[in-house]
Amino acid sequence: MKIIKTGTPGQAGASGALIVAALIREKPDAVLGLATGSSPMPLYEALAAENLDLGRVRGFSLDEYLGLGSTHKHSYAQVIRREVIDRLGLTPALIHTPDGEAADGALEAAGFEARIRSAGGADLQVLGIGSNGHLAFNEPGSAFTSRTRVVELADSTRADNARFFDSLEDVPTRAITQGLATIFEARHLLLIAHGHRKAEATARAIEGPVTEQFPASLIQLHPNVTVIVDEAAASKLQRA
Repeated sequence: MKIIKTGTPGQAGASGALIVAALIREKPDAVLGLATGSSPMPLYEALAAENLDLGRVRGFSLDEYLGLGSTHKHSYAQVIRREVIDRLGLTPALIHTPDGEAADGALEAAGFEARIRSAGGADLQVLGIGSNGHLAFNEPGSAFTSRTRVVELADSTRADNARFFDSLEDVPTRAITQGLATIFEARHLLLIAHGHRKAEATARAIEGPVTEQFPASLIQLHPNVTVIVDEAAASKLQRA
């Protein structure tokens, strides 16, 4: 595992963007796993400044809220559209997000998993980390062998995400998420964390016991992981 400590979230994003840019220069049709939330946004901003031709890049979102359609302002499909596709000049048809309004969530999840496999899996998976250790929406207790599926969101996750909505009551209770085994199959995991709120989770993910009760600890078993943290997020690490 490679740990890169930076001073600010912007510097963390810039460091991550260099890694993604190097991959795309080597493989213009690379498959990216795309995370939302606040942690990866500085990466996308910095990547846009690299002025790369990203028109052949393929991508798969980590997750989507169930009950929110692709045009809903708080859906991850819209976040990916605004913050990633439009910002980076990606080809919309090559970027995939689960359908939050699918009549059969389990069937949609299985189909999404199949599409990832058909693309050859992710070359690089961008990740944030939840304060309770979740990766994507794999909450504590998720099996390391889990695949893309419908999940119930923990109360703490909904509370953390309420800042993106008008109120806590507006935060959906279920989502479709890539499973931990799906994420683990990416050839490179790039986890970004910043801020004091993520310090304990970051330390447990990197240095704590590997356990399904703290899903992010799975990264310790992956052969190619880069963790980029600002000073605040790294404050509880023993070896950073």
